[in-house]
Amino acid sequence: MMRSVEIETQRFRIAGEGFAISRGRRTHAEVVKVVLTEGGARGQGECVPYARYGESVESVSEQIRLIQQAIEQGLDRKGLLEAMPAGAARNAVDCALWDLEAKKAGKGAAKLAGLPSLTPVTTAYTLSVDTPEKMAGAAADAAERPLLKVKLAGAGDDERIAAVRENAPRATLIVDANEAWDESCFEINMAACTRAGVALIEQPLPAGKDRLLAEIERSVVICADESLHTSADLAGLKDRYDAVNIKLDKAGGLTEALTMARLARELEFKVMIGCMLGTSLAMAPSFLIAQTADFVDLDGPLLLAEDREPPIRFDGSLMHAPDPALWG
Repeated sequence: MMRSVEIETQRFRIAGEGFAISRGRRTHAEVVKVVLTEGGARGQGECVPYARYGESVESVSEQIRLIQQAIEQGLDRKGLLEAMPAGAARNAVDCALWDLEAKKAGKGAAKLAGLPSLTPVTTAYTLSVDTPEKMAGAAADAAERPLLKVKLAGAGDDERIAAVRENAPRATLIVDANEAWDESCFEINMAACTRAGVALIEQPLPAGKDRLLAEIERSVVICADESLHTSADLAGLKDRYDAVNIKLDKAGGLTEALTMARLARELEFKVMIGCMLGTSLAMAPSFLIAQTADFVDLDGPLLLAEDREPPIRFDGSLMHAPDPALWG
């Protein structure tokens, strides 16, 4: 039975003044959606192309079109791992295949993956990088959330961290430097994180330039993000990182992400499940990994002014399992 394949690029407006990290500010999330239809069943997946890895909605869409015929002829998830490299394009197709399989089988994706029933999880809520004064205000507005993720930018991060901690005294803090630290600010910013009781620091140094992490003693968990893409990278990170941030858009889908999570546990890493800035459809497959993650950062829909229907339900920072009508 032939499948039909639809590829669509979409834009979703980000709430407020947009979303800012060390590499710049955005006002819209740009995503690629894949819909597979077979025998009356319909499966869908979403990816978020990331310029840091040379991706765009155009390049990702073209990658999918290049294997569209194979998908139509019945390519499965195992074959997909061989047919496409890890990245956003493979993620959209892989997640659509999971959803299609769940719909055809009449059972949830969690059951197909051999997982127990899904339960709510607490996600981080992200504060964009800005001046210490503006970040203080954002922290005060979000102070009742239990877990805050603080975007940083390098120089001046010690003041940003202090401002957030002062205005959100009870929240657990994790910080994300997005590769922005260097030798000029590393020790100052690490000390600020220690003073503020930060629980985890994501990717303080650029990928490929992080040897310093193997030489320092620290009281804060350091997590690989840009330094990690697939399970093949994990063993080589043990000397520098205490935790790893698994993102489906880097891994190339839920299939590889499940393998990564299992191997990361075997290697005694703490596990974070993260996301690019996408809709509830992008978060839904990651919810399976979130069930056993030490840190969950799947707040993409909370940062958008518009989302899909039906959206994932959030009670504050408590994230519920996706409706099967959305995914899985």
